[in-house]
Amino acid sequence: MKINVRVTPNSRASILTKLDEGNYAVKVAAPATKDKANKMLIEILAEHFGIAKSKIRILQGAKGRDKLVEVMQ
Repeated sequence: MKINVRVTPNSRASILTKLDEGNYAVKVAAPATKDKANKMLIEILAEHFGIAKSKIRILQGAKGRDKLVEVMQ
């Protein structure tokens, strides 16, 4: 399954919000430097979907806020 994710780095807390089917907004406490925000995003999504982190890949937008993420179940 592919989902669209809008990421906001440097937030006070890490929060996942489902906007509608296939669209999510995720606030991560990690900064956007050194890929820390992407790593935290993968951890949050893995916990939300109840799967291993290795089952989640960022397909597009690794350097931006809007990302296309593949979740393999």
